Order: sequence, then C-alpha cells, then structure tokens
Amino acid sequence: MTDELAQAVESGTLDKKTAEKLGRLAPESFCTHKSWGFGRVAEWSLGSDQILIDFKTRQKHPMQIAYAVETLTPISATHIIALKETNPAGVKALAEASAADLARQILSDLGGSATADQITALLTPEVYTVGGFKKWWEKAKREMKDDGHFKIPTKKTDPFVLLEVPVNSGLGLLDAFGDARHAKDQLTALDQISKSLDDLAPHADKLQALLATIEESASRLRKLQPAATIDMLLTRDELLKKFPDLKSGEEAPTVASILTAEVSRLPELFAAIPGAKQKRVLESFDAAFGDAWSDKALRLLREAAGRLIVDIHKLFEKHDRKALFLSSIERWISERSISAELLIWLCRERGGDFPSLFNAELLSTVFSALEADMLAEKRSTRLRDLLIDDRELLGELLAGASRDVVRDSMRKLMLTPVFDDLSKRSLMARIVKLYPETQNMITGDNPDDRAESLTVSWPSLEKRKAELDYLTTKEIPQNLRDINIAKEQGDLRENAGFKAAKEHQRVLQRRRAEMEKELVMARGTDFENPNTAQVSIGNIVTVTYEGGEKETFTILGAWDSAPDLGIVSYKAGIAQGLLGAAVGATVELPSETGIRKAKIDAILPFKDVDILRTKVHVIKDEIKPE
Repeated sequence: MTDELAQAVESGTLDKKTAEKLGRLAPESFCTHKSWGFGRVAEWSLGSDQILIDFKTRQKHPMQIAYAVETLTPISATHIIALKETNPAGVKALAEASAADLARQILSDLGGSATADQITALLTPEVYTVGGFKKWWEKAKREMKDDGHFKIPTKKTDPFVLLEVPVNSGLGLLDAFGDARHAKDQLTALDQISKSLDDLAPHADKLQALLATIEESASRLRKLQPAATIDMLLTRDELLKKFPDLKSGEEAPTVASILTAEVSRLPELFAAIPGAKQKRVLESFDAAFGDAWSDKALRLLREAAGRLIVDIHKLFEKHDRKALFLSSIERWISERSISAELLIWLCRERGGDFPSLFNAELLSTVFSALEADMLAEKRSTRLRDLLIDDRELLGELLAGASRDVVRDSMRKLMLTPVFDDLSKRSLMARIVKLYPETQNMITGDNPDDRAESLTVSWPSLEKRKAELDYLTTKEIPQNLRDINIAKEQGDLRENAGFKAAKEHQRVLQRRRAEMEKELVMARGTDFENPNTAQVSIGNIVTVTYEGGEKETFTILGAWDSAPDLGIVSYKAGIAQGLLGAAVGATVELPSETGIRKAKIDAILPFKDVDILRTKVHVIKDEIKPE
C-alpha cells in the first residue's frame, strides 16, 4: 500500500479493503470493464473521491473510487488484452512465430479456457483483419492439436481448454480414458482416441483392456444413455477395424442392437448423437431392421434436419431405393405434411436429384408450412428467411408455371399472414418483375379481375372475413393438433384417426383456398345510387306473374340471400332473369314448378343496408360455419 493510500486509510477517507483494491489500480496500470472494455488508469483524485480512466471511447472518464474498485478488473502489462492494445505488432509477431504459444497465453490469461468466438473477438481487428485471422486460426488449431496441451472441442460453441498434462501421446490418451469417471468425460477421451489412432500403435498390448472397458461402460449405459452408448461403440468399432487382432466380447452390445431397442425413439436418439457421426449410425440400419430399414429411415427423415437429411438421402441412394425416397417426399408435399427442414433442403438444392419436385407446387407447400409453423408458434424462421434472402428462389420455383398458377401463387402471397408488409412487398415485386401481368393484382385495375370480381355488401364481406379468420385461427390449428395426436397412435398406414384428420385437413385447405380467392375478387358496396332505368344490383323489383300474383325481390351482393325477406344474390337464377330488364318488360323467371313469365311493375333503389347486418349477416365474435 502506498504512503498516499496509507494516509487516506489513517484519516478515514478510505477503508482498508478499498485502499488495497485501489492499490492494484495505480496510475498507468491497466484494467477492464464489462461494458467499456480495456482501460488505462490516468490518475487518482482521492480528495474528490474519484479515479480517472482512459477507456477507448471515454478519455479521462471519472468514476467514484468505491464503484471503480468493484467494477474494474486490474490486468498486468503482459496480459494478452493489454498487449493487443499497447503492442499489437508484438502480439502478431508471436502469433506468426508460434500459434500454439500465443494460444497458450490467451487461454492462460482468460482463466484457462476460451471459445473460438472469444479468441476471434480478442484478436480482431487490432492484431488481425477478419480474413487474416481465419487463416491464422486454422494454423493455430493444427498446432494446438499437435502440442497436446490443449483440449480441442468437438462443438463450435464449446471452449478450448489449456491442459497441464499433454494428452495426445498414446499412453496419455489411454490414461485420460482410464481416469474418466463420468460418461461425458469418457466420450471426450474417446473422441481424442478416435482422432489419434496412429498414436496407439506402439501400445497395442493395452488396447484389448481398453476395448473391454469401453464395452463394459456401453453395457452399463445402454438403457439410461443410448446415444452415449452408440458414441462409445463407434469408437470401439474404429479400434476393431484399425487393429484386426483385437476381439470384441461375445455379449458386447452393437450399434444395431441399440437401434433395435430404441426403435420407437429414433428421432430423439439421433438428436443426441453428434452430427458428424450420424452417417455411421445410419449404416447400421440394415443390420438393425432388416427389410424394414427404409420405413425406419423415412420416419426419421420426417423429423431430420440439415446434414442428417443428406445422409439419409445417400443411404437410399446406396441401396438403390431413390424411387422410394422420391415417392415419399412427393406424397408428403401433396399432403402438406412435409417438414420445414426438408423444404429448406429441397429449396437449397433446387430439387437436387429430384428436379421434378422443384416447382410451384413446392412453393405452395412452403406457404402452407410457414402458416402451420406460425399457428403452432414455432420459433424457427429459417424457411421464411430462406425465401426472403434467396432472391432467385421465388422466380425459379415459378419458372415454367402457367399464368393461372402464377396468379394463384401471387394471391396466396398477398393473403398469407406469415410475412411483414415490407417483406411481402419485396416478394411480390420479384414475381411482378418476372411476370409483369401480375402487377394488376396489386393495383386492382386488371380487366380480367374486373370481369371476375364479385360485388358484395359490406356486411357480407365482414362475415366472410370473420369466417376465414375462424377457419385459419381455430379450425386449422385444431386439425393440426388432431393430426399430431393421431401420429402418436402408431403405424400411419393402419391409423384410421390419422387418415380422417388428414382428409379433413384437405377439406379445410380447399375451403380456405376458395374463400381466399373469393375475398381477393370481392368488391364491397353499400348499393348507393343504383340505376333504376333497368334492373341492376341494388334494386328492389316488383313483378306480377301471369296469374296475377305479385312478388318483390331485392337484388343484392353475391353473398346476400334471405328468401324470407325477398333478398336474392345477383348470381341467383331469378336475379339473372331480371337484370337488364326495364319497367313493363316481360321476363322468364325460374321457380320450383318450372319457368314462369312475369311483368316488371316497378324498380326502386335499396336503401336499408342495416337490415343485412341485423337480419341476414349476423356478425358474432366467433363465427362457426355450418
């Protein structure tokens, strides 16, 4: 403790504990702060209870002494963080001279371990550019592995660890496994053994005992930790292949036997197996399941992701079963039951070996999968992001599609709630760029659209939107839940509940498509100022039949119909017989007994739109279609 600090303690300005901590933050020393990073202590001002720190973005930043000693971490001038700030050229020289030595100092200064991301952030951009670091880092990893004083992680997110005793020698590897007491530690040791089989050759006399220990651990763990058991057995099998003189125990488990025992939990099992080893596990499907291996592999495929999808595809290719693989995916696409991960794979590969799958139907399935995931509140956005980020994908999916198919895809895109407005406009612009005629679907001024348009009353439009909302937010999600429940009941080929739920899904999807199409064509109106010179939409028409019987019809929108009130849709046969006729004209109108002739007596404007809302289209909070 300096004289200045001792006097401050004696006078009561500082307590002894704070003074001792402040002594490690002397002027010109270095420190770090969680938020502001590296800093150099500029000066003390004990009289004003302040310490001034030069941070990179805050020069002479004042901090109260008590707060400073609690939040600042002192570091030495030789600490890697200080060196990279004060002498980056020297750090780079050390990195180039010996990548392993610099890695040793980094891990030592950071407490013995650090992830790849932490090391990247430490050395860029002060010591290396991003590109320069990547090149150096590959060299560093090779040197660390050869050095033996580093634990090299198998996952990118796991840390590199500095070891006191090297483990890459043959005996060191065997000792590391022998000292491991938990399955996780054993697997780490076996991973190193698997990567260094050549180093074990001088110790072949000890390998049979190693094999026996592996098999003993695998037998003990096979029920509690089947994935770990498989991982161990894969290393066991590598040893047997590398050293033919080794012998496996007669009762020792095999990868195939574990798969057979875990057949009902294959997706969960594979999720726990490292991705780099899943392909080797798949190679045991034939031995585990015999002729039924393809059924098990397809079941796994439905829930597989990324690399596993590729490996399963190669498995079918290896066994000359590509046709089965293709037909299964075609069926899942048509049923709208294909997973988002499989869709991502097909889109990225542009169909790969199956170009026939890469088309507008696949795009429609993508929309359905995105909406299903949204309704199920799944957090993954990878499929949606792929459609947005891959600027060529949408156009290539629609390549060669007919005009009607392109327009139908545009309608689905316009109506789907999956994308925010900005993303949706961007996607629609891509379609318009390739198919300019679809621009009219956005602006609403297409002559064909006007010909196809539906004139509807505002109340009927509100009701139809409410029905669609109920369909998409209530009925379809419930159907998805029914399908998932039915899936859990066993073999889908003999599962009546699953088949019924899938058939209902097709009905719901067809109904939704029809409603969405109609809503796109719908044009709302309140029937103001209708033409009364001749019968038109929005008129009240009185007619007299040949027998003297009178009847009044109110001709309104496409979805308006209330026979007891005399309201008919302009699409109805009676309305079609009246439209265009003037007062005094004789028309032929359909009836239950055939065609009846009638004379038009009067044509009046319809004014009471509220009657539609109160007596015809009763809008409830929750619409439940009949």
